[in-house]
This record gives sequence, C-alpha cells and structure tokens, in this order.
Amino acid sequence: MRPALDHVATGTLFGVALNYRGLLESRLEEFQQPPYQKPPVKPVLFIKTPNTRNGHGQPVVYPKGVERLQPGPALGVVIGRNASRVSAAAAMDHVAGYVIVNEFSLPEESYYRPAVKAKCRDGFCPIGPEFVPAAEVRDPHALTLKLFVNGELRQENTTANLVRGIPRLIEEISEFMTLHEGDVLITGTPEGRVDVQPGDLVEVEITGLGRLANTLVAE
Repeated sequence: MRPALDHVATGTLFGVALNYRGLLESRLEEFQQPPYQKPPVKPVLFIKTPNTRNGHGQPVVYPKGVERLQPGPALGVVIGRNASRVSAAAAMDHVAGYVIVNEFSLPEESYYRPAVKAKCRDGFCPIGPEFVPAAEVRDPHALTLKLFVNGELRQENTTANLVRGIPRLIEEISEFMTLHEGDVLITGTPEGRVDVQPGDLVEVEITGLGRLANTLVAE
C-alpha cells in the first residue's frame, strides 16, 4: 500500500523557475538586458508558502481584482531523507517518490525574482492526487505532462525537456542548504501557460501519477 500523501509530503515546497528548455530559450533576449545581461547560472528558486497548500478535488480561489491567473503543471519530487551537499550521482537515493503539482501563479514581470504576491496566494499549490513511490516510476525524466481546462487539452510537454534534471537540482540546491525529508521539489512548469477563469475545471495529468483536478471559484 502506498503511503498517504499527507504523511510524506509534509515539508517545504520549493519551486524552480525557468527549468524547461522552451521557456528558458523564449526569454534569452530579455536576459541580455541590464541589470543581469546573462541567463541565470544557478537554479532560480522560490518557495510556495504553507498557505498555498491545496489538495485534489479542492477549490482554488480566483482572487478578487485579478485580471489573469495561470495554472502550472509540474512534477513534484518528494525528498525521502535529508540531503546536504549531495552529489548528482547519489541524489536519487534521497528521493522518496513523486506527486503532481499545479503551481498556480499570477503573471510575473521578472523570472529572476518571482513575486510573493504572484506565487503565494492561499490555495495556489494543489498537490495530488496521491504519492507514487520512486520504485514505481521507471524514468522521471521521460514523463508526459498534460494540462486540461474543462476537458480540453491546453498544454503538453515532457520532463525530458528539463534544463536541470532531478539529480542536478538536488546537487545544486543541497550545496548551500539542506533538503529535509518531506520537502517537495517542484521541478518547473513548461512554456505556454494559459489563462483560466472562475468556474473552470483545471486538471494536470502526468504519466503514471494520475490526474490532479481542481475547480476555480471566484473570491
């Protein structure tokens, strides 16, 4: 029997921006401008705060006064044991399993500095529908992600297009901070995010992990 999701994915939710090749390539011209003048050389991290946690089948509130809201299909990696200064070669030994994440966000002005007000609204991080142990996922870098809105396929990509795969992410993050058992590493959302509205049924499907469903409701 699989462990219950709320027993294993209990820690901090770490997001990684710009971790799909198509998304990164679409922003390269922007990154040549001041003040940065080059693409990021390390993972661009942000945190989905505890108030953003949400579950399968639960409503997601469309905030009052917001013009646009965008879901973000993502593979979530659940850390199984503490990881500090872990090499890429040993990184997968620290992975307990996987889960679907829908990383809702308001449109952002800067990918270098993901805004708290865009990322951290209440309920903006549904996780589910269940935890899938690592042993049941043959290759986490060959999974298809699909986003459906009201039953219509609106976005599709694959984890084969990650800029940094899971071992490299764990290596680079654990170099300066400990990833703890129960933390969830949100590996990134693909390019082509779509707008959704109150009343929409939003579903994320990932190969072998099921389908995470949430309905938007107006505040």
